[in-house]
Amino acid sequence: MGKITRRDFIKKSGMGTAAFMIVPNVVLGRSHGHVAPSDKLNIAGVGVGGMGRRNLQKMSTENIVALCDVDWKYAGKTFNDYPNARRFKDWRVMLDEMGKSIDAVLVATPDHTHACVAAHAMTLGKHVYVQKPLTHSVYEARLLTRLAKKYKVATQMGNQGNSFDWCRQVSEWIWNDEIGEVREVHCWTDRPIWPQGLMKPTDTPPCPETLDWNLFIGPAEMRPYHPSYTPWNWRGWYDFGTGALGDMACHIMDPAVWALGIKYPTSVIASSSLSNLYSPPHAEVITYTFPARPKKGKGKMPEVKVHWYDGCLMPPRPEELKDGEMMGDENGGIIFVGSKGKIMTGCYGMNPTLLPLDRMKDFKQPDPILPRVKGGNGDIWNTEAHEQDWIRACKESPENRVEASSNFQHSGPFTEMVDMGVIAVRLAGLYGLHRTLQWDGENMCFTNISPNDKIKIVNHDDFKVIDGDPRFDRRFGEFNAIEAAAEWVKHTYHNGFSLPDMPKD
Repeated sequence: MGKITRRDFIKKSGMGTAAFMIVPNVVLGRSHGHVAPSDKLNIAGVGVGGMGRRNLQKMSTENIVALCDVDWKYAGKTFNDYPNARRFKDWRVMLDEMGKSIDAVLVATPDHTHACVAAHAMTLGKHVYVQKPLTHSVYEARLLTRLAKKYKVATQMGNQGNSFDWCRQVSEWIWNDEIGEVREVHCWTDRPIWPQGLMKPTDTPPCPETLDWNLFIGPAEMRPYHPSYTPWNWRGWYDFGTGALGDMACHIMDPAVWALGIKYPTSVIASSSLSNLYSPPHAEVITYTFPARPKKGKGKMPEVKVHWYDGCLMPPRPEELKDGEMMGDENGGIIFVGSKGKIMTGCYGMNPTLLPLDRMKDFKQPDPILPRVKGGNGDIWNTEAHEQDWIRACKESPENRVEASSNFQHSGPFTEMVDMGVIAVRLAGLYGLHRTLQWDGENMCFTNISPNDKIKIVNHDDFKVIDGDPRFDRRFGEFNAIEAAAEWVKHTYHNGFSLPDMPKD
């Protein structure tokens, strides 16, 4: 198959920037129990073998018209779910051939291809739902945020806890000054649950016939096929994923972003287990500092430090917890430390509680002030709330739309912060930059790295026992720090893939 460029499929589809408008429900009579065929979105799924399948199941109120995946064996179950949907391996071909009949696109590919698919879909006027983390780089997150605003499409990042009442309750408690000024937040996860800290494989097994390896690689640097890269374990490779931070922070840190109104941090410092050039470390600790913000309700918003822990590392145990009382839940949690008390949640912001736990016995919930999402008070594992909130937004006109809860104006800057933390870890390490890094969020750059700063990163790590003696073979590559940081902020695209231009804000 020949190379298909963005220009090709825009020209061939005749769509340009025009969006297919969906007739509002009220016009078609949903209030009278009738759903007209034209009232359903035509949805295409890109990356449908894993989480994409679960998302599509929760979107099946609509027409699933196209399925795209580079691995047709992995996607086989999803293909069987929707036998009438057209099948593709290349999303560019899909948009070229079906652009006029697609209203919205689900993107659940590996992290490194999120932005490419979503950005081009938006320039064609398609609504997009993109799995978390929204993007693989800081620049990509900024791009999707601005494209969503320019093309006025409905957007949603797939951090499903965002649609639940818990996030809103935490915000309302803090805005009602229930725990006073929050200057410290701790967030943690048990991830990674996939292999990390790996060296690049050197063997070259044959690629399965059902997998298009070139399309999996996409804009990353080409390398031989290896089963350690895909499926799913791509999260543990820098070229394809963002490790535990990228995977889980968009879930766990979301209530803090909401409640505290934080956006761009001013500084960050990171430490980790041994890091290498190819794969995120087994465990890491990151501290972001955010400047003071305007007051929210009764709650003052002073400078706040947000601490992140993964790899089963944990923050200090609150003294308010009794012996035997679990901190967070089995997947992680958050602790907000205020001047008058503390709030603790589980992963996804689940089950928020004041500390000590018995403080909840006489606690009077403040009046709700944030709108709730329909279905956002049920079982997070078995609800369609997050997907259906996006579908609702897709069907509303841009002029009167109530944006989906985790639309890109919220999730874009949020993801920038997460992706920047990934970079901070890569710049730290044994022979990294031993300093707190100052961050200019508006310009997407660190401001206290000099042109002469060097970092050394492990690029070979071997250990053997020979005749009872341990033999270490650990080598380092040297890199210019400011050049490395710039590359990680905005990845170079390879193999003919590209992004649309950055719109002016």
